[in-house]
Amino acid sequence: MDDHQQPVIKTNGPESSSPSFADLQYQSGFHNHFSSEALPGALPYGQSSPLLCPYGLYAEQISGTSFTSPRKLNHRTWLYRVKPSVTHEPFKPLEPSHRKLVSEFTDSNSSTTPTQLRWKPVDIPETPTDFVEGLYTVCGAGSSFLRHGFAIHMYTANKSMDNCAFCNADGDFLIVPQTGRLWITTECGKLQISPGEIAVLPQGFRFAVDLPDGPSRGYVAEVFGTHFQLPDLGPIGANGLAAPRDFLVPIAWFEDSYCPGYIIIQKFGGELFTAKQEFSPFNVVAWHGNYAPYKYDLTTFCPFNTVLFDHGDPSINTVLTAPTDKPGVALLDFVIFPPRWLVAEHTFRPPYYHRNCMSEFMGLIYGGYEAKADGFLPGGASLHSCMTPHGPDTKTYEATIARGNEAGPSRISDTLAFMFESCLIPRICPWALESPFIDSDYYQCWIGLRSHFTRDGASAKDGDIQNGENED
Repeated sequence: MDDHQQPVIKTNGPESSSPSFADLQYQSGFHNHFSSEALPGALPYGQSSPLLCPYGLYAEQISGTSFTSPRKLNHRTWLYRVKPSVTHEPFKPLEPSHRKLVSEFTDSNSSTTPTQLRWKPVDIPETPTDFVEGLYTVCGAGSSFLRHGFAIHMYTANKSMDNCAFCNADGDFLIVPQTGRLWITTECGKLQISPGEIAVLPQGFRFAVDLPDGPSRGYVAEVFGTHFQLPDLGPIGANGLAAPRDFLVPIAWFEDSYCPGYIIIQKFGGELFTAKQEFSPFNVVAWHGNYAPYKYDLTTFCPFNTVLFDHGDPSINTVLTAPTDKPGVALLDFVIFPPRWLVAEHTFRPPYYHRNCMSEFMGLIYGGYEAKADGFLPGGASLHSCMTPHGPDTKTYEATIARGNEAGPSRISDTLAFMFESCLIPRICPWALESPFIDSDYYQCWIGLRSHFTRDGASAKDGDIQNGENED
């Protein structure tokens, strides 16, 4: 490693036939300038592109932003590889075509509805299906061609990617596994993520997904034209939420092997293309830069909450945000609802009923969700679009008010839900609306809500409501 190597974090992985995943090491930090080398002295010193690189390697840069982006936003990494990535045959459309990936949302391929939507967990396929084959778009907005928008996908898979790698030219992937670990090999090194962790694979990086546990299922958010960053903390101060040091970046790992018929699958404008080459794309011996894949363990998130009364907005649970040019407005936020204490007094503690100018897609990794007593299951999803009312179901509301103001502190445990929230109105893909897993009775969870209205204010017990007597 060179003198500028970031601190290396060791994680104990499972025993396996692949020693490279048995005891992975990582570099720590968020969008730091990292340096890593798998062979001593593989990184050039003093310049990034010398006439002859150490070990006879090729220098290749991958840029995640325009060259002239402000320094604080500029993302790029230098890769030193056995052969450059340009060494492949021409791209051809994937045959048979995928047909369930969308990156430009129009009325010809998707539709809108203000109705609250919910999906039950999708079954793992019986036929052999890898991560790419099992990836499908649920909804989204905007266009990868115009470099503004997002897509939300889900995946189900039961086999590892074999002799192929995937590259997304459209945007960044934020992967949230719900069932089964993922072993992700990237050009910068290897990542292992388990349910309860996430991985971000920036635009343009090639990667392959192996499934050490067999069947896997999860969620993917994709953003076009921007990258995820940590939210500003504002009045919270310097600490809390997701700490930069808890984001882990792989260390250099490479394979120099002859791989006849190796396939690069490139997602470009929502379409999949393939190109053949005769070597592994994971032949990067060393690299340095601030543009790299990374992972994050959601249990390291430090949540904030109200400590007296009322319910905090979900924005206090933001892990990562992909901003727009408008301050405070996100193209897509990744928000989690982790285990935590509830202590608010004189307060309806679950999320309140609301209509939001943002659109909210929710998923559940494990456990139950505090606002839905029934029907919202791990591996399932819901979508509440712009200004569509939503909130706790009938059982949750009635159980909450029945406890009254003497409930005392309580801890939400054994749960992990999340939300992808966007300022754009999503269009929904036809296969999502026609899915056999759509919950057509979702609306019933609110139908039982009855009126508790009394003209004499009798529900305001023991002076708990201090806004005076009701008047006719």
